[in-house]
Amino acid sequence: MKTLRRCLLSALAVVAALALSSCSNHKESMKETAPGAGSTPRAIIHTNYGDMTVEFWPDVAPRTVDNFLKLSRENFYNGTAFHRIIKGFMIQGGCPHSKIGARGMPGTGSPGYQIKAEFNNRAHEKGVLSMARSADPDSAGSQFFVCHGRAPHLDNQYTAFGKVVVGEEVLNKIANIPCVGMERSTPTERVEITSVEIVEAK
Repeated sequence: MKTLRRCLLSALAVVAALALSSCSNHKESMKETAPGAGSTPRAIIHTNYGDMTVEFWPDVAPRTVDNFLKLSRENFYNGTAFHRIIKGFMIQGGCPHSKIGARGMPGTGSPGYQIKAEFNNRAHEKGVLSMARSADPDSAGSQFFVCHGRAPHLDNQYTAFGKVVVGEEVLNKIANIPCVGMERSTPTERVEITSVEIVEAK
Protein backbone atom coordinates (compact mmCIF):
# COMPACT_ATOMS: atom_id res chain seq x y z
CA MET A 1 0.00 0.00 0.00
CA LYS A 2 2.84 2.35 0.90
CA THR A 3 4.46 1.67 -2.48
CA LEU A 4 1.17 2.37 -4.29
CA ARG A 5 0.68 5.58 -2.32
CA ARG A 6 4.22 6.73 -3.21
CA CYS A 7 3.55 6.04 -6.92
CA LEU A 8 0.30 8.01 -6.82
CA LEU A 9 1.98 10.96 -5.10
CA SER A 10 4.82 10.87 -7.62
CA ALA A 11 2.36 10.83 -10.53
CA LEU A 12 0.42 13.78 -9.07
CA ALA A 13 3.67 15.74 -8.69
CA VAL A 14 4.50 15.16 -12.37
CA VAL A 15 1.01 16.28 -13.47
CA ALA A 16 1.29 19.43 -11.31
CA ALA A 17 4.71 20.25 -12.77
CA LEU A 18 3.39 19.85 -16.31
CA ALA A 19 0.40 22.08 -15.53
CA LEU A 20 2.66 24.80 -14.14
CA SER A 21 4.92 24.53 -17.18
CA SER A 22 1.92 24.82 -19.53
CA CYS A 23 0.63 27.85 -17.63
CA SER A 24 4.06 29.51 -17.80
CA ASN A 25 4.32 28.86 -21.54
CA HIS A 26 0.81 30.30 -22.05
CA LYS A 27 1.83 33.48 -20.21
CA GLU A 28 4.95 33.81 -22.36
CA SER A 29 2.81 33.32 -25.48
CA MET A 30 0.42 36.04 -24.30
CA LYS A 31 3.37 38.38 -23.80
CA GLU A 32 4.55 37.79 -27.34
CA THR A 33 1.13 38.53 -28.87
CA ALA A 34 0.13 41.40 -26.60
CA PRO A 35 -1.11 44.57 -28.40
CA GLY A 36 1.73 46.88 -29.30
CA ALA A 37 4.28 44.06 -29.24
CA GLY A 38 4.72 43.64 -32.96
CA SER A 39 0.99 43.21 -33.64
CA THR A 40 0.45 46.70 -35.10
CA PRO A 41 0.89 47.30 -38.84
CA ARG A 42 3.43 49.72 -40.23
CA ALA A 43 2.70 52.25 -42.95
CA ILE A 44 4.78 53.24 -45.96
CA ILE A 45 4.08 56.81 -47.01
CA HIS A 46 4.81 56.85 -50.74
CA THR A 47 5.65 60.30 -52.15
CA ASN A 48 7.07 61.64 -55.40
CA TYR A 49 10.27 62.26 -53.41
CA GLY A 50 10.58 58.73 -52.06
CA ASP A 51 9.14 56.56 -49.31
CA MET A 52 9.02 56.84 -45.52
CA THR A 53 8.16 53.84 -43.37
CA VAL A 54 6.38 54.58 -40.10
CA GLU A 55 5.90 52.43 -37.02
CA PHE A 56 3.06 53.32 -34.66
CA TRP A 57 2.66 53.75 -30.91
CA PRO A 58 -0.74 52.26 -30.01
CA ASP A 59 0.36 51.99 -26.38
CA VAL A 60 0.15 55.78 -25.98
CA ALA A 61 -2.27 56.84 -28.74
CA PRO A 62 -4.52 53.91 -29.74
CA ARG A 63 -7.44 55.93 -31.16
CA THR A 64 -5.12 58.15 -33.17
CA VAL A 65 -3.29 55.16 -34.64
CA ASP A 66 -6.60 53.51 -35.53
CA ASN A 67 -7.79 56.70 -37.21
CA PHE A 68 -4.65 57.02 -39.34
CA LEU A 69 -4.86 53.36 -40.37
CA LYS A 70 -8.57 53.72 -41.19
CA LEU A 71 -8.03 56.77 -43.41
CA SER A 72 -5.06 55.12 -45.10
CA ARG A 73 -7.05 51.98 -45.90
CA GLU A 74 -9.80 54.16 -47.35
CA ASN A 75 -7.18 55.84 -49.64
CA PHE A 76 -8.03 59.19 -48.03
CA TYR A 77 -4.43 60.39 -48.22
CA ASN A 78 -3.87 59.42 -51.86
CA GLY A 79 -3.21 62.55 -53.91
CA THR A 80 -2.82 64.89 -50.93
CA ALA A 81 0.41 66.81 -50.43
CA PHE A 82 2.80 68.04 -47.78
CA HIS A 83 1.50 71.60 -48.03
CA ARG A 84 3.46 73.15 -45.15
CA ILE A 85 7.21 72.72 -44.73
CA ILE A 86 9.50 74.39 -42.20
CA LYS A 87 13.05 73.08 -42.32
CA GLY A 88 14.35 72.04 -38.93
CA PHE A 89 10.82 71.92 -37.54
CA MET A 90 8.34 69.74 -39.47
CA ILE A 91 6.56 68.82 -42.71
CA GLN A 92 2.76 68.81 -42.60
CA GLY A 93 0.27 66.96 -44.80
CA GLY A 94 -2.98 65.04 -44.86
CA CYS A 95 -5.32 67.88 -45.85
CA PRO A 96 -7.91 66.94 -48.52
CA HIS A 97 -7.81 70.54 -49.79
CA SER A 98 -4.23 69.91 -50.95
CA LYS A 99 -5.42 67.57 -53.70
CA ILE A 100 -5.15 68.87 -57.26
CA GLY A 101 -8.44 70.53 -58.22
CA ALA A 102 -9.79 70.57 -54.66
CA ARG A 103 -11.60 73.63 -53.37
CA GLY A 104 -10.56 75.22 -50.11
CA MET A 105 -7.27 76.40 -48.69
CA PRO A 106 -4.69 73.69 -47.94
CA GLY A 107 -4.41 73.30 -44.20
CA THR A 108 -8.09 73.87 -43.48
CA GLY A 109 -9.56 70.51 -44.51
CA SER A 110 -10.62 67.47 -42.49
CA PRO A 111 -12.26 64.07 -42.96
CA GLY A 112 -15.53 65.55 -41.70
CA TYR A 113 -14.99 64.67 -38.05
CA GLN A 114 -12.57 65.30 -35.19
CA ILE A 115 -10.86 62.96 -32.74
CA LYS A 116 -10.03 63.44 -29.08
CA ALA A 117 -6.43 64.28 -28.22
CA GLU A 118 -4.20 61.60 -26.72
CA PHE A 119 -1.37 63.72 -25.35
CA ASN A 120 1.47 61.59 -24.01
CA ASN A 121 5.07 61.74 -22.85
CA ARG A 122 6.70 60.79 -26.18
CA ALA A 123 9.17 63.52 -27.19
CA HIS A 124 8.65 65.40 -30.44
CA GLU A 125 11.99 64.69 -32.04
CA LYS A 126 13.17 64.14 -35.59
CA GLY A 127 11.05 61.58 -37.41
CA VAL A 128 8.15 61.60 -34.95
CA LEU A 129 4.64 61.52 -36.43
CA SER A 130 2.10 63.74 -34.69
CA MET A 131 -1.38 65.14 -35.31
CA ALA A 132 -1.91 68.71 -36.48
CA ARG A 133 -4.75 70.64 -34.84
CA SER A 134 -6.22 74.10 -34.27
CA ALA A 135 -6.39 75.88 -30.90
CA ASP A 136 -8.94 73.30 -29.74
CA PRO A 137 -7.02 70.30 -28.34
CA ASP A 138 -9.66 67.91 -29.71
CA SER A 139 -9.73 69.30 -33.26
CA ALA A 140 -7.40 66.85 -35.04
CA GLY A 141 -8.86 64.87 -37.94
CA SER A 142 -6.63 63.81 -40.81
CA GLN A 143 -3.78 66.30 -40.89
CA PHE A 144 -0.48 65.17 -39.47
CA PHE A 145 3.13 66.28 -39.42
CA VAL A 146 6.54 64.64 -39.29
CA CYS A 147 9.09 66.41 -37.11
CA HIS A 148 12.32 67.44 -38.82
CA GLY A 149 13.97 68.38 -35.54
CA ARG A 150 13.43 68.45 -31.79
CA ALA A 151 10.34 70.49 -30.87
CA PRO A 152 9.97 70.38 -27.06
CA HIS A 153 7.22 73.03 -27.06
CA LEU A 154 4.93 70.44 -28.72
CA ASP A 155 5.43 67.79 -26.02
CA ASN A 156 2.18 66.94 -24.19
CA GLN A 157 0.42 69.51 -26.40
CA TYR A 158 0.09 67.49 -29.61
CA THR A 159 -0.60 63.78 -30.06
CA ALA A 160 2.59 61.95 -31.03
CA PHE A 161 1.62 58.52 -32.38
CA GLY A 162 4.53 57.05 -34.34
CA LYS A 163 7.94 57.55 -35.88
CA VAL A 164 9.73 57.22 -39.23
CA VAL A 165 11.97 54.15 -39.01
CA VAL A 166 13.04 54.01 -42.67
CA GLY A 167 13.42 56.94 -45.05
CA GLU A 168 15.02 59.72 -43.00
CA GLU A 169 16.83 60.82 -46.17
CA VAL A 170 13.43 61.38 -47.82
CA LEU A 171 12.31 63.48 -44.85
CA ASN A 172 15.48 65.57 -45.21
CA LYS A 173 14.95 65.96 -48.95
CA ILE A 174 11.40 67.20 -48.47
CA ALA A 175 12.36 69.53 -45.61
CA ASN A 176 15.03 71.14 -47.81
CA ILE A 177 12.61 72.20 -50.55
CA PRO A 178 12.64 76.02 -50.92
CA CYS A 179 9.50 77.63 -49.48
CA VAL A 180 7.76 80.98 -49.93
CA GLY A 181 4.97 82.96 -48.26
CA MET A 182 4.68 84.99 -45.09
CA GLU A 183 5.68 82.02 -42.95
CA ARG A 184 8.06 80.79 -45.64
CA SER A 185 6.38 77.40 -45.35
CA THR A 186 4.67 77.02 -48.75
CA PRO A 187 6.83 74.68 -50.86
CA THR A 188 7.80 75.83 -54.35
CA GLU A 189 7.49 72.23 -55.56
CA ARG A 190 4.57 69.88 -55.06
CA VAL A 191 5.32 67.05 -52.63
CA GLU A 192 2.52 64.58 -53.27
CA ILE A 193 1.54 61.63 -51.13
CA THR A 194 0.79 59.18 -53.90
CA SER A 195 -0.45 56.54 -51.45
CA VAL A 196 -0.10 55.16 -47.95
CA GLU A 197 0.55 51.43 -47.94
CA ILE A 198 -0.34 49.45 -44.84
CA VAL A 199 2.07 46.60 -44.10
CA GLU A 200 0.25 44.15 -41.85
CA ALA A 201 2.15 42.71 -38.89
CA LYS A 202 3.38 39.13 -39.32
